[in-house]
Amino acid sequence: MQILLKEFENKKPEIVFEWKDSETEAEGWVVINSLRGGAAGGGTRMRKGLDKREVESLAKTMEVKFTVSGPAIGGAKSGINFDPADPRKAGVLERWYKAVMPLLKNYYGTGGDLNVDEIHEVIPVTEAYGLWHPQEGIVNGHFHATEPQKIRKIGQLRQGVSKVLEDPKFTPNGPKKYTVADMITGYGVSEAVRHYYQIWGGNIEGKRAIIQGWGNVGAAAACFLAVCGVKIVGIIDKNGGVINESGFSLDEVRDLFLKRNGNTLVADGMMSFAEINEKIWDLPHEIFIPAAASRLVTKEQAERMVKAGLEVISCGANVPFADAEIFVGPIGVWVDEQVSLIPDFIANCGMARVFAYLMSDKVELTDQAIFSDVSDTIKKALQHTFSKNQGKTKLAQTSYEIALSQLM
Repeated sequence: MQILLKEFENKKPEIVFEWKDSETEAEGWVVINSLRGGAAGGGTRMRKGLDKREVESLAKTMEVKFTVSGPAIGGAKSGINFDPADPRKAGVLERWYKAVMPLLKNYYGTGGDLNVDEIHEVIPVTEAYGLWHPQEGIVNGHFHATEPQKIRKIGQLRQGVSKVLEDPKFTPNGPKKYTVADMITGYGVSEAVRHYYQIWGGNIEGKRAIIQGWGNVGAAAACFLAVCGVKIVGIIDKNGGVINESGFSLDEVRDLFLKRNGNTLVADGMMSFAEINEKIWDLPHEIFIPAAASRLVTKEQAERMVKAGLEVISCGANVPFADAEIFVGPIGVWVDEQVSLIPDFIANCGMARVFAYLMSDKVELTDQAIFSDVSDTIKKALQHTFSKNQGKTKLAQTSYEIALSQLM
């Protein structure tokens, strides 16, 4: 795996588009790792301090993810180095999408990502510039769709991604309406755990879980795990956290989901970040969901979790360990050799899979069909890993070998 990974990491991207904003200090990059299958896909993120290297690593991550989610295309990513809390954000996004419009028309499909919302920011701006949908470049470049096919596929994309969920199985109770895009990634992260216990053996019910990050991915994963009978014993995000060693009830987890302030945990009696960070890693638990930013989990935290009884990690965040390497560094390898590590490109492929499903020829636009398709895709990937490795360690290394053998 390490030799294949190094070769893949060191391969230069096919296209790097660089942009400097004319009105602010914002700068951005589109990195297209390859035009495998005639197109490439990957979302748009914005954060202060982002650089080209980060965008390049994310583009490579997307290429690996497409080996699981489909379609068989290249990986790409857009990144803008700018403070998303700045009131000039909307103007920056407008000028950015105007600049990258030729790519989006012909061979690059994008979507939302960190601090950029697909439905409220990406789609309205790109529509205003004449793009039918942010995935139009993939429809054109990969599928070579005729006009009627293009109309149908883009119609499915428009309806499916922003579809308001009606089936109570896939949304928390509450007054707010949630879309497929809000819930699907966290659902996939939870399903990865459920399928893991079904395939490798064990009963998910009664297992204890720690959740890192309380955005859409972490909070949704916690809700779906709680439905499976998992006890959520601790939640940590950047502002603090909560612990309940006997496990929060399903209603309590849903309540914490509904009370979120944006992507931030809001709870009575919250501990400070310093206090929760000191305690949470030693809580007895079997499941860990890293769903905050990338590269946060340290070796010390991982060692403490293993000592506390950790069995399986389902990666909601891309590259959750504090390694410098693009994919797997020393911490990731160590963890993979101690517990069952379900890598990000399988566990969090939900949104990428939804795009692939909605661009396919046989689409049923129901909550059940969309969510079942994601679950089946993750199950199939894990079964493929199991066919090569029935042990409970080195799952990530086995999964990468399977993926990279398709790309190199």
